[in-house]
Amino acid sequence: MTTTRAGFIGVGSQGGPMARRIVEEGFPLTLWARRPESLEPYADTDAVIAATPAELGAACDVVGICVVADADVEDVILRPDGVLAGMEPGGVIAIHATIHPDTCRRLADLAAERGVAVVDAPVSGGGAVAAAGKLLVMVGGADDDVERGRPVFETYGDPVIHLGPLGSGQVAKLLNNFVFTAQIAVSLHTYAFAQDLGVDRNALAQVLAHGSGGSTVAGIIAGMNFDLTGMAQVATVLLRKDVGLTLDLARAAGAVPPDALIGLTDDALAALDSA
Repeated sequence: MTTTRAGFIGVGSQGGPMARRIVEEGFPLTLWARRPESLEPYADTDAVIAATPAELGAACDVVGICVVADADVEDVILRPDGVLAGMEPGGVIAIHATIHPDTCRRLADLAAERGVAVVDAPVSGGGAVAAAGKLLVMVGGADDDVERGRPVFETYGDPVIHLGPLGSGQVAKLLNNFVFTAQIAVSLHTYAFAQDLGVDRNALAQVLAHGSGGSTVAGIIAGMNFDLTGMAQVATVLLRKDVGLTLDLARAAGAVPPDALIGLTDDALAALDSA
């Protein structure tokens, strides 16, 4: 049985562990990065380093892209020496970045002209969860294309959920991040309310860790000793981007986001800005 040849671009705090899972699970892996030094941690693996994204594309059946924003994804795929310039017909590009679904569809149309498929496969969980092979992978795309990528996705993802046609994964990820942002405000308000009622925040955090009213975000905030500085440094720009994309999707669909959630996301972003 032929082993899928994998490629990966975007070896940051989350993409790095994803790439390592791929090669450690025995898949032939090719890597490329704008900064060669970011690939030094893979010197102890069998990963091959490509000189350009096109060289990577030519060596791979499935390429994962885990960069930050729409423009970054478009660049590594469409530049003259981009992934699409080198990839053979029948290949699959998996977009792990959280971007606008319309960007995925536009890239898919261009890729289809070369016989290459695109699926959107944003992830949630963080680097430690990726290293454990337990990321949530939210996939949108045609059934056959998703199944071709699934063996690679399952090296770092559990569960891998196929949500529907291309763009579905991005919509699900944006909704997840919208709720995550709102939960920051819910948790902050709850801990402040607890103090007003004379309840120790650390004690309440233990209750929420086991109770039906708890959330992942409440645990994260307690784990940071109720100081949002660390989260603000990492997440503010990304969450603001994702909330904005969610609202753009709502406007385009004629959907009205609940006022309560809008208020909470505004509160959360303001709290992160001031941290």
